[in-house]
Amino acid sequence: MTEIFSHTACRQLSQLFLAIIFFHCSEYLLAMVIHGRSSVTLKSLLISRQYILAMFISFVEYYIEIAYLPELKEQWVISNLGLTLVVIGEIIRKVAIITAGKSFTHLIRIYYDENHQLITHGIYRFVRHPGYSGFLIWSVGTQIMLCNPISTIAFAVVVWHFFAKRIPYEEFFLRQFFGADYNEYAQRVVSGVPFVK
Repeated sequence: MTEIFSHTACRQLSQLFLAIIFFHCSEYLLAMVIHGRSSVTLKSLLISRQYILAMFISFVEYYIEIAYLPELKEQWVISNLGLTLVVIGEIIRKVAIITAGKSFTHLIRIYYDENHQLITHGIYRFVRHPGYSGFLIWSVGTQIMLCNPISTIAFAVVVWHFFAKRIPYEEFFLRQFFGADYNEYAQRVVSGVPFVK
């Protein structure tokens, strides 16, 4: 039990809690600033039952490993790499949201809106879905930061699978809205999620 109150656990878990709080609060605040308070719901916090379950499982893994394999959590190079990925993922996602402005929403648009524009400048010059890239890096980074090998793999697989399904669905509508312009853009710029075209 004392391992959970060790310096290592206190540092890693406090970094995780700060990362989670900052990620979700900043998502909500940015949505309010960009779209107005009346247009934003609690869905902009991006907290679902599946997300809570995933984080709970990662805490269970962390607790078991720190109790029975405390040396696993002392891999500071790995933990600091995870922290770096958390920061990089956060920056990529927030730059994507700010660059897209009113064109960025947490829900996929299935109807055209005059505020919705095809964004191809800034970070979107290099990646079609930088918000998804940022979240993938951030979420996997949280588990690397905790030195959670099982959750690192699980988060990578589950988040990748989610975006592998979401991107084609979203791009179906983007092609409906922007036609040849989107096709040309999609041919020259990568999706930003590995192995998703």
